[in-house]
Amino acid sequence: MTTSMLHVPPPQGLLRPLAMPERLLLGPGPSNVPPRILAAGGRQLLGHMHPEVLQVMDEIKAGIQYAFQTQNRLTLAVSGTGHCAMEAALLNLLEHGDTALVAINGIWGQRAADIARRLGANVHELLKSPGEYFTPWDIEEVSASAGQRARAGPGHGHLPLCFMQGLARHKPSVLFITHGESSTGVLQPLERLGELCHRHGCLLLVDAVASLGGAPIFMDQQEIDVLYSGSQKVLNAPPGSAPISFSERAREKMLKRKTKPPSFYLDMGWLANYWGCDGEPRRYHHTAPINSFFSLREGLAMLVELGLESSWERHRANCTQLCQGLHDLGLELFVKEEKARLPTITTVRVPEGYNWKEITAFLMDNHAIEIAGGLGPSVGKVLRIGLMGCNSTSGNVDRVLRALQDALGCCHRSRL
Repeated sequence: MTTSMLHVPPPQGLLRPLAMPERLLLGPGPSNVPPRILAAGGRQLLGHMHPEVLQVMDEIKAGIQYAFQTQNRLTLAVSGTGHCAMEAALLNLLEHGDTALVAINGIWGQRAADIARRLGANVHELLKSPGEYFTPWDIEEVSASAGQRARAGPGHGHLPLCFMQGLARHKPSVLFITHGESSTGVLQPLERLGELCHRHGCLLLVDAVASLGGAPIFMDQQEIDVLYSGSQKVLNAPPGSAPISFSERAREKMLKRKTKPPSFYLDMGWLANYWGCDGEPRRYHHTAPINSFFSLREGLAMLVELGLESSWERHRANCTQLCQGLHDLGLELFVKEEKARLPTITTVRVPEGYNWKEITAFLMDNHAIEIAGGLGPSVGKVLRIGLMGCNSTSGNVDRVLRALQDALGCCHRSRL
């Protein structure tokens, strides 16, 4: 017999069958996957250049165009999560020395600024406190008198008396802003932002990972130049594929680059060809996550069958029911203005004297429900409750409210 050269024994855990618990995922994502989408992801593999797979990719592209409300030809799904789409957008738009303006009112603006700096961009930050949103006054450099602030109405009271540091001052080539800030529960108004950016020769880049399908967004009408999302939120597919779309303005900027994008894998020129967006014969670029595409296709199909307006209304109604129930429990909503609350993820202040970790653990251990604590600037301040896609139901609202009431009665108040 040959003496074994193996020094690492077989892992005992891998010799046991895979077993996962059943939980209701009412955190900020991922959300539960409906049986139809699970079945699609479990289909037998095909080759990534097979005509049947290319047809699925074409259907995904059409579904994204519907969900985004755009006719952009450069529309596809990145082989990666929403984080990957953020990086793909920034590294294709920005070159070393370009100026980027990043609106930060939560973790996703922080992440975008970090990525842009790694690309060698000159990054300027517009800051808002967690729970607040940006107005056109904040984005564009304006001289705001007290009278102007009064005429601007609610939400504009943060304007200082001096000039603000916005588009006119910094002259950025890209403005990044988050539509659905999942770390704070804020829904960012997008009206006028595209027009303002284009007036100043700037492209508008919007993160809609947490909001797509749950809140209205109109890429073409709102003059958004780059929009991206993720598969695991309202679309109820497993994480791993990320819808993204580029306007003609954005496409032209990428064509005029002096240097190649620093990532081959996320080079939009190659990806556009693989997805059939450039009118040329499709060429191999990478082995795509075929089963993730099957799942994304079904998630988009379910959104199309329901209809965008019905989906928006369902998320709005269930969020309203949740907010009323939280108020009835004596809890304080983190986002003060109702219109600025993200319908897909609701943030509530951790009640005084309680440890948020005990509350989330109690719901998991006793009710098999996941909710989450804060993230980034909201850590320790809030609980986050997600109602996305198939999880956005009146019954789930009642279920999580009962679980929270139980937790508030059973969890010991902690010393501050």
